[in-house]
Amino acid sequence: MKHNDKTNVMRILDGRKIPYVSHTYEPDGTMSGADIANLLHEDPDRVFKTLVTQGRSGQYFVFVIPVKEELDLKKAARAADEKAVAMIRQKELLPLTGYIHGGCSPIGMKKKFPTWVHETAGRYEQIFVSAGKVGYQIGLAPDDLILAAECSLADLV
Repeated sequence: MKHNDKTNVMRILDGRKIPYVSHTYEPDGTMSGADIANLLHEDPDRVFKTLVTQGRSGQYFVFVIPVKEELDLKKAARAADEKAVAMIRQKELLPLTGYIHGGCSPIGMKKKFPTWVHETAGRYEQIFVSAGKVGYQIGLAPDDLILAAECSLADLV
């Protein structure tokens, strides 16, 4: 991959000497996370999506879960020690994180938010998350994601 083809996420990982494998695909606006997993020839349980929420306190939180799952908002609130959390509106994503819908990564957001990854990530040698741009994914060890995103594991689905 040429240096120009690297995303900020990849540059962050390179700078921290965290190994990863990059994958690209031709984006289609109708693709689900499971479709992307199929394109990558990967188990959808190993391909994770990044969701951003806001707690009742006003603080933002990030949750990373398998693409075929839905975030359990009560479990997410417990992990964040909040009374309740709600998904942010899609139009809020870019100004808040620097990422667009479909290209949101838990690594390299504009601001650092408390982040949790669903506990099933720990079952695998490698998991996949967005590389910060639609059409780009990275595969890395769950422990390396936890290090790079400064996050924790939690039961979220």
